Amino acid sequence: MTALNTLEAIARRRSIRRFQERPIAHDLIEQVLAATVLAPSAKNAQPWRFIVVEQPKRAGLIQMMHLKAENFKIETMNLGSLEWTTRVIAQAPVTIFILNTCPPPEVPQTAYKDWDFVMLQSTGAAIQTMLLAAQDLGLGSLWICDVLYASTEILAWIGHPNDTLVAAVSLGYAAETPPTRPRHPWQKVTEWLA
Repeated sequence: MTALNTLEAIARRRSIRRFQERPIAHDLIEQVLAATVLAPSAKNAQPWRFIVVEQPKRAGLIQMMHLKAENFKIETMNLGSLEWTTRVIAQAPVTIFILNTCPPPEVPQTAYKDWDFVMLQSTGAAIQTMLLAAQDLGLGSLWICDVLYASTEILAWIGHPNDTLVAAVSLGYAAETPPTRPRHPWQKVTEWLA
């Protein structure tokens, strides 16, 4: 496979919601993770941790998310796209949970009063790097925040109850080729101050 350049990977990346029934070799997942940890982070804190879920463990995850959706329905709470996202996760051979585990440094409170926000930005950079690495390696991916509906349950299930669940990324071989979604031109969202 010929590697894409960065701008090609950015342009070609799509959110994939249908995956082929085809496993991903562990060395390919490891390549994605090796690229992901090269993401920039504030103060080089590298606050991210990754939990990779494959079969047969994935079945327990799907069951837990279905149960959460059913409980929301019983309580007549808005469950957004949780059910739909659960079906996507059920198709993907791999789901990676991204956690933020970095405690505040031992510095005066005034130095970094928004430390958690800064670490979330760093973790977001890692997620974007993961998506681009997957694209470059011929994998489809989906950045998923619907897992936050069940964050307490998921964190307990993966054995990290004291960490912060930021998102999940499902990986697999794409079974669809979505069109480019509309984007605002950079000129519309940019101001120049000179």
